[in-house]
Amino acid sequence: MASAADRDPRHHTQKMQTRLQETIDHLREDIGKVDEPQLKAMFETAAEVLGGLKKAFSDYEQKNEAAWKR
Repeated sequence: MASAADRDPRHHTQKMQTRLQETIDHLREDIGKVDEPQLKAMFETAAEVLGGLKKAFSDYEQKNEAAWKR
């Protein structure tokens, strides 16, 4: 049976935000480790996209957007 924490949507959104931030940080750290400009650009683009996804989880949690207020 699922615990109370498992049923709380914020528990899951916060865990996902943490994991997304870890991946964002890893991508940005690796930008300095590679020489290929295209790969650097791909890493930065991926970090930006994941940042947007992390913001969406935060907006859901805080009910900042009209779509999450229903």
